Amino acid sequence: MSTIRPLIPLLVTAGILIGGNGLQGTFISLRAAEEGFSTSLIGLVGAGYSLGFAIGCIYVTRVLREIGHIRAFSAMAAIAASASLAMVLFIDPLFWFLMRVLSGLCFAGLFATVESWLNAAVTNGNRARTLSIYRVIDLGSVTAAQYLIPGVGLGGFQLFAIISMALTLSLVPISLADRSGPMVPEAIRFDIAKLWNISPLATIGCVVVGLTNAAFRNLGPIYGQEIGLSITAIASFMSAGIIGGVVLQYPLGHYSDRLDRRLVILVSTLGSALAALYLAFLAGSNEWTNLIGIFIFGAFAMPLYSLCSAHANDHAAEGEHALVSAGLLFFWSCGAIIGPLFASILLDLFGPSALFLYTAVVLIAFMIYTALRMGARPAVPADDTRRSRFRNLLRTSLFFNKLAGPDEDRKPPR
Repeated sequence: MSTIRPLIPLLVTAGILIGGNGLQGTFISLRAAEEGFSTSLIGLVGAGYSLGFAIGCIYVTRVLREIGHIRAFSAMAAIAASASLAMVLFIDPLFWFLMRVLSGLCFAGLFATVESWLNAAVTNGNRARTLSIYRVIDLGSVTAAQYLIPGVGLGGFQLFAIISMALTLSLVPISLADRSGPMVPEAIRFDIAKLWNISPLATIGCVVVGLTNAAFRNLGPIYGQEIGLSITAIASFMSAGIIGGVVLQYPLGHYSDRLDRRLVILVSTLGSALAALYLAFLAGSNEWTNLIGIFIFGAFAMPLYSLCSAHANDHAAEGEHALVSAGLLFFWSCGAIIGPLFASILLDLFGPSALFLYTAVVLIAFMIYTALRMGARPAVPADDTRRSRFRNLLRTSLFFNKLAGPDEDRKPPR
């Protein structure tokens, strides 16, 4: 807890920021459908955000080097708030696409700033747990924000204004309560090849998260509409997936700090793939079966990004955390550009169940890749003191002792 306390202002800032962004993602999809946009156009608008995100990831390390974390955060939050408010002025697919590109560009910088800041402040022994707390705040704020949609309604300008206010207010905690950011290395350069060498598994994992979770975030509301859910039920459906992610976020992070992170990634991927298959073939159009299915899906799918990020940062050298954060977000955005577009076409052609069948296929392919990577590279150990204490507990169980593996098979961190 003493490690987390200095980061509380940053985490509060992240909660406000992410809540506004999560509200925007669901609201834009539903408002676009109400305005008569086709499913493919809605997918295109969602892909615009991811396209901007990818561009932002390429340049964010340069911005951080030139002006530092706090000033970079302030500038990008202001631009994102303006882009969100501008969307109410022109209800046009092309304009919305351009504004979502601009928003994505800014949010790439905002998230890379926050995540590189967090990773610079923790160690391998508590990294996944710290990132899990960040993700719990992320998912909790997004969950609460969903219910503003049925409460305020889709029409008018009110929700656009609320989103803009949230993005602006995210500046307050970090500006008033946190007086210093992490030291930025003199030379940080966006380098895809270097990130791949640091962690191929995390790189592919973030693409998979983009392909699947971004499709759910952008097209989940459309899936709900097509199976006959009300606006309130759609908000509950989206929230159930996010709440599920909160439930297992910290436990999975906790165990990944002590076992091979890749084993936890494999389990998380398996659980989300099975839940996706349930939604595709068994949930039907019943509200409760869909709520149960998406809750289980979120419980296993939402932690995947944090687990992959922690795995990559385990292998990063000092001064490489900004590169890793920006690079992983870039690869996530590459998947998130393709995911909503491809899934929207499948949804148009084959109906709502195609969304989760597509998701299951992608996740199963990632499971196979994860299993292959586990045989290609030794695991990075957690903090020695914590690992030794945990190993003493594990020795009471032969099964878990086998999972932990012998000490001599583990490679020291870089």
